[in-house]
Amino acid sequence: MIIVKYKTALQQYLKKLPSSFNKVGFVPTMGALHEGHISLIHLAKKEHDVVVCSIFVNPTQFNNSNDLAKYPVTIEADIEKLTQAGCDFLFLPAVDEMYPPNETNKHYELGYIETILEGFYRPGHFQGVCIIVDKLLALVQPHTLFLGRKDYQQCMVIQKMMTTAHPNIHLTIGDTIREKDGLAMSSRNMRLNATERLQALKIIEALQYIQQQIKPGNVTLLKKQATLFLENNGYKVDYIEIAAASTLQPVLEWDAKVPLVALVAAYLNEVRLIDNIILKSVG
Repeated sequence: MIIVKYKTALQQYLKKLPSSFNKVGFVPTMGALHEGHISLIHLAKKEHDVVVCSIFVNPTQFNNSNDLAKYPVTIEADIEKLTQAGCDFLFLPAVDEMYPPNETNKHYELGYIETILEGFYRPGHFQGVCIIVDKLLALVQPHTLFLGRKDYQQCMVIQKMMTTAHPNIHLTIGDTIREKDGLAMSSRNMRLNATERLQALKIIEALQYIQQQIKPGNVTLLKKQATLFLENNGYKVDYIEIAAASTLQPVLEWDAKVPLVALVAAYLNEVRLIDNIILKSVG
């Protein structure tokens, strides 16, 4: 695996690839890699000649400076994992490389999807996400971008940005990878102590409860019950939402026809956890 720290160097490497290497897969990350990230590397390698991964803790998508300061950094372990997975290039830029002094950031028209859930509780977050993904896509110019479904809303936001900024790049969304006990793999899990790690399972339990109890009709009470369950287990809940899977429009009355997704974001002490599941039809 070739490690590159500068944009011009990465472009030179990619331009020198043999003409037969016509499909590049790209996996952007913020590091602290786990099997969820590595599953995307494997997915990219199945159909692409070259796989590029980036590790960059993007400051513009953090609306909480404390969260940015405490984001886990495990670069040596990350490099080892990527090497074993067969990644071809690792792009590892500094902040000044991606955000040169005096540069004006773009603004993206994201519409409704930016105003709800993560967008509501983390103002400016998705603008920051789009800024860096746009920059990275323009740099790498991959055939396909690979993202993980755990960040469900983020996938939708990036897809919307790409329709105008990068219409020729494909988007592939990989399944959420979970620990054996059901906890969604996340870099932030590294910040959980042993007690919190057990408590973290309440997130998937709340989502599974919604799956077990969902039925046609009003779903407001079900959301309240799931919220109360988490609050009673030590969480500060930002949201538990049942929404249309294709639009993230909240659903109050379900007709059993519209595909649904259940989403949650909640704090366990200082660590904010998110997860989601696609709700299967009943009956």
